[in-house]
Formats: sequence, structure tokens, C-alpha cells
Amino acid sequence: MFLKFINRKDESQFLEERYSRKGFDFIVIYGRRRIGKTELIKNFAKNKPHIYMLCNKAGTGANIKRFRQEISKSLKEPEIATEELEEIFSYLVQKTKEKPVVVLDEFSYLVEKDDSIPSVFQAVIDEALKNKNIMLIICGSSISMMESLLGYKNPLYGRKTGHMKIDYLKFRYLTEFFPRNTFEENIKAYAILGGVPFYLEKFDPKKTPLENAKEQILSKKGQLYEEVDFLLREELREPDVYKAILAAIAQGSAKVGEIASKAGIKASDLDRYLKVLMMLGIAKKEIPVTAKKSKKTLYTIDDNFFEFNSLFFEPYRSDIEIEEKANLEESLKRNFNSYVGKKFEKLVRTEAVRTISPFPVSKAGRWWGFYRKNEQRKELEIDVVALNEETKYILFCECKWQDKVNAEKIFEELKKKVKYVDWNNENRKERYAIVAKSFSKRTEHAICIDLNKLKKIIT
Repeated sequence: MFLKFINRKDESQFLEERYSRKGFDFIVIYGRRRIGKTELIKNFAKNKPHIYMLCNKAGTGANIKRFRQEISKSLKEPEIATEELEEIFSYLVQKTKEKPVVVLDEFSYLVEKDDSIPSVFQAVIDEALKNKNIMLIICGSSISMMESLLGYKNPLYGRKTGHMKIDYLKFRYLTEFFPRNTFEENIKAYAILGGVPFYLEKFDPKKTPLENAKEQILSKKGQLYEEVDFLLREELREPDVYKAILAAIAQGSAKVGEIASKAGIKASDLDRYLKVLMMLGIAKKEIPVTAKKSKKTLYTIDDNFFEFNSLFFEPYRSDIEIEEKANLEESLKRNFNSYVGKKFEKLVRTEAVRTISPFPVSKAGRWWGFYRKNEQRKELEIDVVALNEETKYILFCECKWQDKVNAEKIFEELKKKVKYVDWNNENRKERYAIVAKSFSKRTEHAICIDLNKLKKIIT
């Protein structure tokens, strides 16, 4: 599937560069499910002598037997008669003239069933592979387990020659999946799916993102129906608790007390659940971008697919089951546009602001705070703030998922909020930007970016 490798150039080059060196390589690759790890590895290994095995949960003995069979098939030699991995790897190295690539995919399944596996592979590396011409790749979707293999206390610590965490595709590559879409439609696709190749391939490029979402996510016949349930069951012991937490965040709860109350969980217990969601890349902990430490911590859902699911699938699950979708349709009609607007802000913040900014950016994010008027607390938020801590430049940016925006009016409103931002107040140099679908009136006081200009920036 070529599309999955469009933005894996750096990762592929890294693997090729390591492979070109003579000697032993041990590479650890991990990332959330569906992100394209396996396809990256298969694409890299396809023209090289290689043995690929997808590990399962059948236990060490069953997996070693399958591994021997894969080696026998690859070498076109009789199956070696041993259960010892050291002997199996030694046999493989002796029988191959070129540098072989050995891939153990979902390695975490082995560790899950047998906690002695890291020690076993420590011995394999030290005794059978260390000075040999071979590349060993272990890959896994259990991020916590795979990261633990890199930890100081793990038997495999210090033995890897490289590791990669595979991340989401950048927005600009959505045009390769949906070449007929307008830029605006691709922003909607991004809002629904994020940059997960497996999901992007499930959407029909001839249909609108919302039509695809209704068919593939919000329908019992859809290929992504209950996808979140599957992922949470695979990774976590209490999937329903995590779904309740995600639902609370998606519906606007952002502080620990609010989330705990909405999800029906003790605030003292919530921290461990949030840490797991953050480790999986599903949730994110934020403080105002101008702060180094802050008590104003907010939690958000960082995975677009999970947030869309929490907003538009979970609340209507029972209706969808009986194919009664009037309430869902009403929710989409009422809330989908504002949801896309929120993800539009995220897109500008993560993939565009460094290009928009007239100065080099050292840090970018959101800002929020408050002021008091007549003893009433007034909340404030600025969509995107980028700064350079050395030069004291700061860019304040507002994003409007609207047509015919009056930039002069938005600028005046932004100026009122900016005075409450406490950052290098005496000598900072302020700059302004407004990003919108289109403008009815621009302003000379701010950089004005419409969708046509934004498209040139991020695609």
C-alpha cells in the first residue's frame, strides 16, 4: 500500500542507512495501532533477505515453532530441531550470506505471555548476534510495554542500535488519499480521522468526509464501527472507564475535578487513567504556552478519531444499533461545524504557525486565563500563541472556521485579550495573525491567512 509510505521517508532512510552498515543492528519500532508500522517495515524489507513473523498470544513455545518454520521457508532448508532461540539465531546467521533482516512484529505479545522474554533476547543478542552481520527489528503497538523495553531496568537496555516511535501522518499527505477533495473537505477529513493511514484508506475518495463518516464509523455496517472499543480492549483492562473519561473530556470537561465528576470516578483515581491515555497518545495535558509551570492544567483529547467517536458515536450508540439516527443527524447538524473549527485551530497550531510567524518560533500552543469584572470571573482564551524566548517576539493568532470574517473586528477583540497575557510584559514584541476561511475585510495590523494561502503553507 504505497500511500502509507508517503511521509515515511525519514524513517525509511534511517532503516536503509543502518542496514547499509556491516554488522549487528537491533532496532525497536513502536506506535499506536493502525499507524502503519508493519507496512513501513515490510516495505523496507521486501527486497532484502528477511524473515517476518507476526507474534501471537499462543505462548513462547508455539511462537518459537512458527519462527523455526519461517526460517525454514525463507532458507529453503530443513527446520532446525531445537527450542533454544540462541541456537536458532546462530543457525540463521550461519546459513545466510547477505545481511538478513529478522522482524518480530507485535513483540509485546511475547512479553505479555512470558516475562522472561527480554532476558532470553538479552542472551540471544550477547551470545549469538552481537558481532554478526544481521538486523533484528522488534515492533509493537503496546506503547507502554515497548517503551519499558528501552528502560534502564530492562535486560535489553543498552543493546538497541536505534529506535523509532511512528507518529501520525502530516495533514499535507491527505491530498494523496483524497485527490478530488477541496482543501476545505480535507480539513474535515483530518478533523474526523487525524493522520492514521488505516482509517484514511477506509474513506471513499469519491464521497465527502461526512458521508464517509456516516457509512464507515456511524453505521453498524461500517469498517470502523466500534473501532475505539477494539483498540481500548486490546490495550486496557477497564475500557468502559476510559470511554467515560474520554466522553467527559469531549463534552467540555478539562480539569481533573470536572472530568472525575462527569465520568463518575474519584478524583484521586483519575490521575492513573489520564497517564495511560497520555502514554497512548489519546489524551494530552496542557498548560498555557507562556507558562513554565502552572496550576491551570487542562486535559484534551489529542487523537481526532477518538474525539469524533466520543462526540458523535458513543452518545448515540443505542440509536445506531437500531438504525434510528434522527438524534445523531441533529447532533451532526448542530455540532459538526464547531467540532471541525476546533480541529482547524489544532491544525494551525501544530502544522502552520511556524510558517505563518514572521520570526523563528521556539514554542507554540494555546493560552488561557481570566480577569475579574465586577467581582465576576471572565474566562479568556487565545487559539494560537507562538513565541521566541530569546528575542522576546510573540505572535497572537485567532482561527475562525467561518467565511467573510471581519479581520479588523477580530483584531480589536484579540488586542483586548492580549493585555492579560503575562509574558515578558516590559520588552516583548507583539505580532498578530488571523486565519479564516475567507475575509470580508482585512487589517494591516495582522497577518491575514485565508484557506487559499493556508493551503500553500501546509500542503
